[in-house]
Amino acid sequence: MPAALPLSHVLLALAVVAVWGTNFVVIKHALADLPPLAFATLRFAFVVFPAVFFLPRPKVLWRRLAAYGVLIGAGQFGLLYIAMNGLISPGLASLVVQVQVFFTIGLAMAAAGEKVRPFQVFALLLATAGVGVILAHTDGSATTPLGLLLVLLAALGWAGGNHVARLSGRVNMLAYVTWASLFSVPPLLVLSLVLEGWPAIRAGIEGASPATWAAVAWQSAGNSLFGYAAWGWLLARHPAATITPMAMLVPVFGMGASALLLAEPMPPWKIIAAALVLAGLAVNLLWPIVAARRLPPPAA
Repeated sequence: MPAALPLSHVLLALAVVAVWGTNFVVIKHALADLPPLAFATLRFAFVVFPAVFFLPRPKVLWRRLAAYGVLIGAGQFGLLYIAMNGLISPGLASLVVQVQVFFTIGLAMAAAGEKVRPFQVFALLLATAGVGVILAHTDGSATTPLGLLLVLLAALGWAGGNHVARLSGRVNMLAYVTWASLFSVPPLLVLSLVLEGWPAIRAGIEGASPATWAAVAWQSAGNSLFGYAAWGWLLARHPAATITPMAMLVPVFGMGASALLLAEPMPPWKIIAAALVLAGLAVNLLWPIVAARRLPPPAA
């Protein structure tokens, strides 16, 4: 039976999920000054420099680093930032993007030819019902149809990045994220120049407040470097089944911080949607753990 987590490790895990959850409020603040794709470009540029000079390149194929960088950089965060630039509220974005769990499972099963298990179907139905509740309220007050679609596509990009990382094997995730970010910057920069234009980028950078630059730095140092390093450190010392359930608190922190700091309304339909999505995540993650513990011990 796994040993209980030391209090310091519990607090570290909570710190990581709190950083990841409240990160959506930080994103919203920075988007007040910076165009979304320019903001994403700066985020990944600061992930790369200067960390790339201190972390050895992980021993994986360059094409996998490139694929991860493009999928996470442009696919996940590029689309997420565009959506959060007035198309969806931070709290809902933090919730909807968690459906990446089911996209990740789907990609893994498609690659391995595995069959979907009944509990996974049930979990997916719960989460889909939650997204359906959100879809029924895309009147622009909390999200728009385009905002919801962009966050779902961002979740798909995240899942694609997860799949590439899985194919890369066991690596130092801090180094992996840093080196892969080399491939996030060019496509984001090109898209920003084409879609947002240099005048808007320049105006955003010149007009950015110290708080906005702190938000950019926090995206890089806090969310990416600290988050991945601490989470990887915990996973190296404890079973994944002990650590990963805590990630379900990310949308809790996200929605809570958005309500407290941005005064985002939390009508009943949002609570119902959150409960359904979180229930789906919980069933998917916890069902195998509970089932394994109920199995009789092997005969001596």
